[in-house]
Amino acid sequence: MNKQDTVAVVMGGPSSEAAISRVTGTAIADALEEKGYQVARIELDPINLRSQLEACGAKVVFNAVHGMYGEDGRLQCLLEAMHMPYTGSRMLASAVAMDKVATKKFLVAEKISTADYLIFTKKSGLNLQEMKDEICKALGAQAVIKASDQGSSIGVVIAKEESEIIPALEEAFKFSENVLVEKCIKGRELTVSLMEENGMPKALPVIMIAPHSGSYDFHSKYTKGATDYLVPAPLSEAVTKHVQELAVKTYQTLGLSGVARVDVMLDEADQGYVLEANTVPGMTPTSLVPKAAAAVGISFPDLCEKILVSAR
Repeated sequence: MNKQDTVAVVMGGPSSEAAISRVTGTAIADALEEKGYQVARIELDPINLRSQLEACGAKVVFNAVHGMYGEDGRLQCLLEAMHMPYTGSRMLASAVAMDKVATKKFLVAEKISTADYLIFTKKSGLNLQEMKDEICKALGAQAVIKASDQGSSIGVVIAKEESEIIPALEEAFKFSENVLVEKCIKGRELTVSLMEENGMPKALPVIMIAPHSGSYDFHSKYTKGATDYLVPAPLSEAVTKHVQELAVKTYQTLGLSGVARVDVMLDEADQGYVLEANTVPGMTPTSLVPKAAAAVGISFPDLCEKILVSAR
């Protein structure tokens, strides 16, 4: 694209992840300006998005909106109605990947290994005690309880014993009508960043995540020094290939495009289990995609430019 054309970096908005999105968007905008692009920084106002983009003369949108709108298909729908090129996955793929329950169903249908799980809704008619009893019977007393449509570990609680399950359900239901409960897998937490190369997904080096607290929660994700990241992960060649192949298959199954990230748990027998996919992965100073790209010699400004030129 012509560097004189205006790139609208859209960030923030009504999501519970808006603050993190603004950090991501600012870092991207700074990097693109460093590469010589004309950049407009746009705080997402869904009702007035068309006028916002027209006012700055945007020719393409770099989507830096985490969570609501940016990752659930709504922003993509608005942009497609305007015939505005944008970065990242399309509308349907975004909506599926944002919904942890829908993602699980896609993974299971394609026989991609994922943790055993249960799904609960506010309309199920079960009370919290009945939900807890089902969880303990099916998955055990240790479980990972997640709001189905949030990111950045918002609404995610790891219940380490039976007494923590009901408070965890209460927390998750604050953020979503649907809650996903997964069997707790003991092992190593990994993540695989993916980019498109000649129209095909390419896995970047696997990252091993080692939070000092033992839990990769919101604090561990966004506090400098709270987590160690091993890039590339200290895995055998065979295990690395296994994890990357899981990530690529997940990317293809969900119909993703552009840059994405797939999170995987590796159990004590070196079997990988896909947790979820992120269609607008963080681009903050502590984020994972930039770390993986740097491991293969791609600088942060170059990474942002590669993402930008993939816009369609």
